[in-house]
Amino acid sequence: MITPGKTSPDENNPLESIEEWEEDVLRRYPETEGQAPTKSVFTDPNKKQEEFRDYASTTRDSVREFYRLNHKYQTVDFVKQKREQYLSLQKPKKSIWSALEYLNTLVDDSDPDTDLSQIDHLMQTAEAIRADGHPRWFVLAGLLHDVGKVLCLYGEPQWAVVGDTFPVGCAYSDKIVFAEFFADNPDSLVPEYQTKCGIYAEGCGFDNVLMSWGHDEYIYHATKDYLPLEAQYMLRYHSFYPAHREGEYTHLMDDQDREYFRWVNEFNPYDLYTKSSEPPNAKELRPYYEDLIAEFFPAEVAW
Repeated sequence: MITPGKTSPDENNPLESIEEWEEDVLRRYPETEGQAPTKSVFTDPNKKQEEFRDYASTTRDSVREFYRLNHKYQTVDFVKQKREQYLSLQKPKKSIWSALEYLNTLVDDSDPDTDLSQIDHLMQTAEAIRADGHPRWFVLAGLLHDVGKVLCLYGEPQWAVVGDTFPVGCAYSDKIVFAEFFADNPDSLVPEYQTKCGIYAEGCGFDNVLMSWGHDEYIYHATKDYLPLEAQYMLRYHSFYPAHREGEYTHLMDDQDREYFRWVNEFNPYDLYTKSSEPPNAKELRPYYEDLIAEFFPAEVAW
């Protein structure tokens, strides 16, 4: 059974759970024993295209269909439309904790691997960061990084909420998973969008680049006025795997991106490798996290 807030798999929502995408990312980028999973923007420079195609051939049909939809519909016009729709942040203000509790209604009873709520998942990430002695803003980024998935509760299809993010308006990297599906994207027929830099200037900086729409971009804009730049990068680019795991799109980076993407790399292992079936004690931890939230945020925030 899918709980309220979830939809059965259909043309827009082929995944049984949005966590199915994250599980597939973990399969693509497994933790490496004895060394940090990410070292720099230029990870795994010797990865062969044949290996990438081999990954594609073993992917579940639901995930393959998810990427087909994502790559077909994430156009420049679609991204601009969603930015206009959501980034004015006109929805009723709510506290950060209320947003977490609202996200908690996005629960999937059909997932056989975990009974954890969304808050449990976020607390696991945050607690692992906290245990390693990182700054409080880093811990808070761990707690907040997936809150943008409330887009599912606003009626957005899965392919417009999760998925590996990438720039639109310029040539697609062949390191993007299932890059062949971009052939069905209308932007593939626009010559201006299919050059290396496309509508951007070399070295323009990612802040001047339109990224595919999803939970990363939404949570970044909802919280950017309250968090340090390091945390902003973590929230905005944690699903930008073509850049921080495949080393792509460096020609669009500016000096700030090159400096701050190290924080995305620092965050990424906590995002991928801290999930377990052992739930944190949310009741005991809540006072700590409410105090942490109050340190950075006002009582209510526009979403």
